[in-house]
Amino acid sequence: MEWWTAPFEVTFVQRALWAGILVSAICALAGTWVVLRGMSFLGDAMSHGLLPGVAVAALLGGNPLLGALASAAVMTAGVTALGRAPRLSQDTGIGLLFVGMLSLGVILVSRSQSFAVDLTGFLFGDVLAVRRSDLVLLGAALLLALGVATLGHRAFLALAFDERKARTLGLRPRLAHAVLLGLLALAIVASFHIVGTLLVLGLLIAPPAAALPWARGVRGVMLLAAALGSLATFGGLLLSWHARTAAGATVSALAVGFFFLSHLASGLRHRRSARRTALPARATHTATAPHTRPNEI
Repeated sequence: MEWWTAPFEVTFVQRALWAGILVSAICALAGTWVVLRGMSFLGDAMSHGLLPGVAVAALLGGNPLLGALASAAVMTAGVTALGRAPRLSQDTGIGLLFVGMLSLGVILVSRSQSFAVDLTGFLFGDVLAVRRSDLVLLGAALLLALGVATLGHRAFLALAFDERKARTLGLRPRLAHAVLLGLLALAIVASFHIVGTLLVLGLLIAPPAAALPWARGVRGVMLLAAALGSLATFGGLLLSWHARTAAGATVSALAVGFFFLSHLASGLRHRRSARRTALPARATHTATAPHTRPNEI
């Protein structure tokens, strides 16, 4: 029992656990729509697009969160504007913004000789360095994300499955898409300083994708994704403590591992169901088939 509880008797590990639980809930609210709409590439682009704002904030001695928020706003506005271009596919616009913002961030970083440590923290995060003020900010971000997800649920649902129907119902799909991008940006900005931009997709995409085969309805996916993300946080912190590995990377890797286990178990379940369905069909076919003697052929 001590093997399970000893790490969480330390204060900074307790804060890391609570931070991971809050981040998992925020990422579940946004990540579910990312998975349902196939927006994983957009999530990756937005997470890396935070670098210019963080670099400027660090070079000027400001708050990196504010810089990340500014970059996220630029990315959101850019994706929304390019998405309306008639001759430009959305993936092309996202890719161009991704490369442009990342290049600008690297240029800004190269101007500083003492930015290496901050850049490592930006890429990989430091979940064990969470402070009480970070928990307060994560709690406020969760409340904001929950409000946006609740108010926009109907529009997001129609947008995810039938954009034309959303337009017919007067749900303003373009506005809904912009708000959804804002929700995604909120999740990434709130999470990047915990697990880093390279690892944030682990909690943003893996838990909802793992929950998808087992949950009924969008809300069920969100709840199960939040639970899986929290479990990945607990297990990742536990394993990193005993194995002396990077905490954020271990949490993210465990979340991705849950995804593969989930889909492996789902595939096995479907095979068993198919076999059970096939056996009665074969029995029925055998019982109703005409019996003939060899000399009658």
